[in-house]
Amino acid sequence: MNKFQSFDDFVKVHGVLLAAAGIPQSLYKLLFQKLSSDTFDGGHYFQIEPIEDGRQRRLLFTSDSIAKHSNLFLVDHAWTFRLSEAYKQLCEVPGLAERMAALMCVDVDLDSAAEEAGEEDSSKLSAVEIVEREMCKVKEGRDDTRWLELEELDIDDHMLVSLDLPSKFPNLLALSLCGNNLRDVEVVSKEVTRLNNLKALWLNNNPFLEHSNSEAAIIQGCPSLEICNSKFTSNYGEWALGFCGGIYDKDNADCTHQRDHPLESVTSLDLSNRFIRNLMNKAFNPEEITSLSYLNLRGNPLDQNSLNDLLQLLKGFSCLHSLEVDIPGPLGESAAEIVEALPNLSLLNGVNTSKIMESGKSLVDSMLQPCLPEWTAGEPLTDRVINAMWLYLMTYRLADEEKIDETSIWYVMDELGSALRHSDKPNFRVSPFLYMPEGNLASAVSYSILWPIDDVREGDECTRDYLFGIGEEKQRSARLTAWFHTPKNYFIKEYEIYKNTLQSIKIASPVQGSSITSSLCRGDGRVLHVYADIPQVEKYLTRPEFVITTEPKDADIIWTSMQIDEETKKATGINDEQYINQFPFEACLVMKHHLAKTIQKAHGLVEWLQPTYNLETQLSQLIGDFHVREREKLDNLWILKPWNMARTIDTTINSNLSAIIRLMETGPKICQKYIEHPALFKGRKFDLRYIVLVRSMNPLEIFLAEVFWVRLANNTYTLEKHSFDQYETHFTVMNYRGKLNHMNTPDFVKEFEKEHEVNWLDIHSRIRNMIKSAFEAAAAVHPEMHHSKSRAMYGVDVMLDSHFQPKLLEITYCPDCTRAVTYDTEAVVGGGETVKGKEFYNYIFGCLFLNETNHVSQL
Repeated sequence: MNKFQSFDDFVKVHGVLLAAAGIPQSLYKLLFQKLSSDTFDGGHYFQIEPIEDGRQRRLLFTSDSIAKHSNLFLVDHAWTFRLSEAYKQLCEVPGLAERMAALMCVDVDLDSAAEEAGEEDSSKLSAVEIVEREMCKVKEGRDDTRWLELEELDIDDHMLVSLDLPSKFPNLLALSLCGNNLRDVEVVSKEVTRLNNLKALWLNNNPFLEHSNSEAAIIQGCPSLEICNSKFTSNYGEWALGFCGGIYDKDNADCTHQRDHPLESVTSLDLSNRFIRNLMNKAFNPEEITSLSYLNLRGNPLDQNSLNDLLQLLKGFSCLHSLEVDIPGPLGESAAEIVEALPNLSLLNGVNTSKIMESGKSLVDSMLQPCLPEWTAGEPLTDRVINAMWLYLMTYRLADEEKIDETSIWYVMDELGSALRHSDKPNFRVSPFLYMPEGNLASAVSYSILWPIDDVREGDECTRDYLFGIGEEKQRSARLTAWFHTPKNYFIKEYEIYKNTLQSIKIASPVQGSSITSSLCRGDGRVLHVYADIPQVEKYLTRPEFVITTEPKDADIIWTSMQIDEETKKATGINDEQYINQFPFEACLVMKHHLAKTIQKAHGLVEWLQPTYNLETQLSQLIGDFHVREREKLDNLWILKPWNMARTIDTTINSNLSAIIRLMETGPKICQKYIEHPALFKGRKFDLRYIVLVRSMNPLEIFLAEVFWVRLANNTYTLEKHSFDQYETHFTVMNYRGKLNHMNTPDFVKEFEKEHEVNWLDIHSRIRNMIKSAFEAAAAVHPEMHHSKSRAMYGVDVMLDSHFQPKLLEITYCPDCTRAVTYDTEAVVGGGETVKGKEFYNYIFGCLFLNETNHVSQL
């Protein structure tokens, strides 16, 4: 490999990259030296330390000290890939999955874990043996069993009855039957209601809980029960609070020696996620819990108390200095207002109250807990890495003088770089850098460059800003959800406000009017000159009324695939009297984020448009929608599409919220609910391409071509999680990649009707209405779109769901009409005539410019 002979040559070749990376000029020479000598000396300055019980790592500075901008370090890239290749590489590259699993802290040895589990199981007592052991203690007078754990013992309904727990342990206070095989709620209820003193009951992970109201039936029969499946019942009191305060546990289930005020020693009380609806309780009051200094109320609805009552109650705890609550939530919308109402607080959600008051902001939240990788026992390393990698990935896109790469490069820094945790006030910065030792992109080697942006001392944790340069104007707080547990309540509320706004929108009335456009046909027989930069138009527009010209300024009609703006008009001589195949402001239809906004602004929520969010402006609403769907156990698969790219470039399908947020980094996108259950044709996914002709937007004059065509995926459709990177399974456009299998439309319709026992004309009618509604929305929301010299053709892509209801995918300007001019097709609707491909542009131009209606129908 040829190295640069001089530092000046290095800077000359890499000047733009150096500036883009933000590397201080004072460090350029040092970078040149380290790159030239392949110097990776971070090990002399840093140490990786495991934290969070080994589920995360952090980077510590171990040298004496380092001044701001005084040094830099090369960080290698341990894994570099394109997204569609990630899973395949993990499966095929030797050692890659193992290294990534170790780096991402998901590398539990499955064989060792299985062996340990086997050893543990062999010595594990059965339910009968545990009950007998406890009975012996009672008989010997050593213990009156108050707490009994019978977890994951495969206890079924019959065994539960045969154990006869109420007779053997009449004074039982806490019973756990988690993870068993209890199926009949009546049997379970009958047994536990005989335990008259029961305070806590855990039945999680039993089949009978899948039935609605199963918990309610048990609670109703156990009036003394305070905790059921980790939730507080409406009867909660001193025992439940004492359990959360650490007074009551397995070894001390009943604190008899403090009967007068058993909670007076509680200083810390974690009541998070207990489903508490009413905090006004005889036991929860300042006179009983006199020493309370820390209280966590996160995740509780508290919907039976007013805001004023809650604040007044909490104000009575004179020792309460640290409080954790949902913001917004039952205590209000603003952190500052909570601090004002509770002046004794010194910490709110882990943040100093003085800083909250100084900021004067209605903080969403403060101390954010990191999202740690999660996996199930036995899950393959490849799957663990795919799920965890979004906490570690970084990205860049290659470009040279000729073009920018269509797909982004993702990479994982080596163990040192990946141990850098996030901070809003980091002491280091890291940037990707392409080193081109031979002066061209072909020789490029990617690194990350790490340098201090503050003075760092020995023992300091080294951090970086995961969202460097991204402020609140670019949704910084919402984007942190990719790495941290941000408050769900805030985002759910944002989503509900958004949804209610859309639901309140009334259907927009279509543009009214009686006039129609006039034909351009000249009475003196003169032809219309057409300038076209599309070879198909030049070849197939053969009607005598039109003649092709090579000069735009000489044309009556401009038919182009390029955007015509004022600068283009000036350069080409195009004037305002010429007809152009595009409408002003048509971006409201042909750019995906504008299309969704246009339809929603006119019609609100409609069944034929999947829930769609512009990630550049509506990330909070999307996160809220995601959490609601997660809470209600609805499918949560989404498709991300760039605003304005065709052919499914940079389009991905994902159900990982961190991934969805991180994918924003590769360019502006919409996030749209994936149609998980589409109508299939012989097991394969398909969509339909329709051609719409627009003569006028005011009044609305639109026509639908009788000929449409079907686009078929090549592989059998599946929702198997590893299939989403398989282009030929989930995507249908095979003109540019994959194998194109054309099917004649009449054959498709005939076979589809037979397969699904449907009438295509009914489906076609719904599609017509949907397309008309979409263009009516544009006319209503963007009246400025009308122009008397505009006539245009659009491609409309439609998919059917499993109930054969149409869904609008996108609208395309100047669509690719290769199939239309290639194949002769019998019209499925209309007169049923055979439409010759070579006549396609003849009848398109006839409709738009001569007011003909051959092979089209007005919407």
